[in-house]
Amino acid sequence: MLRFCSAILFCTLALSAAPCDLIVSAKYVVTMDGTRRLIENGAVAVTGERIAAVGTKAEIDAAWQPKRRLDRPDALIAPGLINTHTHAAMSLFRGIADDLKLQDWLEKYIFPAEAKNVTPDFVRWGTRLASLEMLLSGTTTFTDMYYFEDVVAEVAKEAGIRGVLGETVIGFPVADAKTPADALVYAEKFIQRFQNDSLITPAVAPHAVYTNADGDLQAARTLANKYKVPLLIHVSETRKENEDLFAKRKMTPVQLLDSLGVLNGTTVAAHCVWVTPADRALLQTRGVGVAHNPSSNMKLASGAAPVVDMLNRGIHVGLGTDGPAGSNNDFDMFEEIDLASKLQKLVRNDPQALPAKLAFAMATIEGAQAIGLGKEIGSLETGKRADLITVDLSAPNAVPLYDVYSQLVSALKASNVVDVIVNGKEVVRDHRCLTLDAKAITAKAREYGAAIAKSVDQKH
Repeated sequence: MLRFCSAILFCTLALSAAPCDLIVSAKYVVTMDGTRRLIENGAVAVTGERIAAVGTKAEIDAAWQPKRRLDRPDALIAPGLINTHTHAAMSLFRGIADDLKLQDWLEKYIFPAEAKNVTPDFVRWGTRLASLEMLLSGTTTFTDMYYFEDVVAEVAKEAGIRGVLGETVIGFPVADAKTPADALVYAEKFIQRFQNDSLITPAVAPHAVYTNADGDLQAARTLANKYKVPLLIHVSETRKENEDLFAKRKMTPVQLLDSLGVLNGTTVAAHCVWVTPADRALLQTRGVGVAHNPSSNMKLASGAAPVVDMLNRGIHVGLGTDGPAGSNNDFDMFEEIDLASKLQKLVRNDPQALPAKLAFAMATIEGAQAIGLGKEIGSLETGKRADLITVDLSAPNAVPLYDVYSQLVSALKASNVVDVIVNGKEVVRDHRCLTLDAKAITAKAREYGAAIAKSVDQKH
């Protein structure tokens, strides 16, 4: 009789449970929601492209009936990491020129190498290589600035990774545009093609104030606002950038951009290392998001951005890897989280500067808000896009565990990422990418490496 009653109860619960596509459960769920809720023995239910519910495993199991389960009792679930500034296709230039100042790196190596090598095929394979690395290390969204961004978008969709993708506008002939006007035409067609895509947010990306004329910067803003898309730009990356502009125009880059109206609309400013207190006030007033790139800023000796001050002002500051060609040679967001926290402690001489929970927020919800997608991604909440990762807690570097946020920032690594889900779709399972052919990509990257090395040797 007891067995019969138990069977009836099970059937009743099953019938009352709502259907969903997937339930992911783990030892912890790190939600990064408004209260920074941390759920022990938690789970996330996914329906289609969105999160249906977040709660304890018992709550989710009672309320939802999944088509598939992914149980990770020795792991945690976290929002997918958000890379707020990179140049994905430059993965094929990885390590081409190191230990240089930014202007030397750009003018003597990168710009010439790009002129000789960048084609749609180069961008396709470089973005595949970058996407493979990003997905395996837990990045589910990347913010890109490069050429042939329509190709970048095609690869992002192939890989199943989310992209905020900016077509570059720059003041000299490049691979996909002979003039800034041509680049703006290219950008508009790109925006029109992808403006309603569930994975791709198209954007306009004027390179910087020192590589663009005022009119081209304003035209880029006009185009971005016409389609309500973001504008991405490098801002105050080096002391030289600031000093050169001030000598010519008695303004900082932020002041110039504001005077031209370029900050009037969704804007993501990469670096912001040398922003003055007045600049920071303008960034706050205009609602500009900032992409902080600690590895790049340290490697190029550009300086240390005033991250704590910007965060205290209410400016949304995310994290980025920058391009892997000298400014940073990888796409490892776990490394950026760790370095961001340590760099602020060092430069402020304060071990309490940028604590772990806030550092992890910069890679998730703060990053989402910085790129204008805070309502869609960056935290595990009902109704948001189902972008999440599982991270192994059984590895030697993961035990013992006293504080989840401390472990995420200072102990766990990209190699601890086990599974990755983007837009409700599993793209990495058990450390293996399901959407990209890793062997073919690495083989092609080696081919490109040999050809690029020859082209650089001819120049230098």
